Amino acid sequence: MPTKSFREAINEGLRQEMERDDSVIIMGEDIAGGMGSPGEDDAWGGPMGVTKGLMPQFGRERVLDTPISESAFIGCAAGAAVTGLRPVAELMFVDFMGVCFDQIFNQAAKFRYMFGGKATTPLVIRTMYGAGFRAASQHSQCLYPLFTHIPGLKVAIPSNPYEAKGLLIQAIRDDDPVVFFEHKVMYDDEADVPDEIYTIPFGEANVSREGDDATVIAFGRMVNLANEAADRLKESGITVTVVDPRTTSPLDKETILETASETGRVVVVDEAHPRCNLATDISALICENCFDDLKAPIKQICGHHAPVPFSPALEDLYIPKVESIEAAVRELVGKGH
Repeated sequence: MPTKSFREAINEGLRQEMERDDSVIIMGEDIAGGMGSPGEDDAWGGPMGVTKGLMPQFGRERVLDTPISESAFIGCAAGAAVTGLRPVAELMFVDFMGVCFDQIFNQAAKFRYMFGGKATTPLVIRTMYGAGFRAASQHSQCLYPLFTHIPGLKVAIPSNPYEAKGLLIQAIRDDDPVVFFEHKVMYDDEADVPDEIYTIPFGEANVSREGDDATVIAFGRMVNLANEAADRLKESGITVTVVDPRTTSPLDKETILETASETGRVVVVDEAHPRCNLATDISALICENCFDDLKAPIKQICGHHAPVPFSPALEDLYIPKVESIEAAVRELVGKGH
């Protein structure tokens, strides 16, 4: 199986769906470029080069450069979706949701409900999130809890290139609006990714490690840290189950509750700010449904309740660490015994 980067997996998924379905279009800031200028008739493909090469293949009618107005082109994408197209709009950084949130949560998310189930909105909003890129507090937040809170939106958070391609193709084919979160630090991460088209169903978690002593539930990039911590712990004879929900809406509650009950010790890792994030939601879900099976209190490892620092040293302290996950599991196992 060929090895591909996260960036290449996203690009391939977009390309294959655009080849398969003429109604799929993409739009965003600087994804086409080159208009009227000398040199190559292409652009970077967005700030991270994810869509590079798509405009020369599909043309400017399907790869649309937009003004720097998120409210305009996200609204345009929502309207295009309800009138027969399958737009994939790139909201460059999720932090920019503030200027187009009405178009997402008050319009696209509610079309199916407000039109009595007769409207479909096959809209995908690709967006970057996460700290570690030295992009400061206005470009580094993990805002997926806000979108997860909104009924009518689906939220996907891939943890590796294989998941990224399969979840993206599933998102493009979905008839409801999907917000697709890509961690900006992961674009060069590599994994085995099939050349052929495949989908990963929403609402089905992936168990990337299996163990008896504790369960670690993590999201996006944090899944990779959890897997590394699990591998370290295994050397000490402590085995850990790692659960990657893949999507937060819909959420695979069954796998989360089953694995939590089996081990009785739970760590939830969420890079988002600690108040009202996915870690608090998952912790409450477990406490409500399998409290009697717990052998120790649930541990939450999150970012801080503060803006993401620009200082490299402070930003490194802000982000959850492999060592923190490992220490939390060891503490729970010690209490449990």
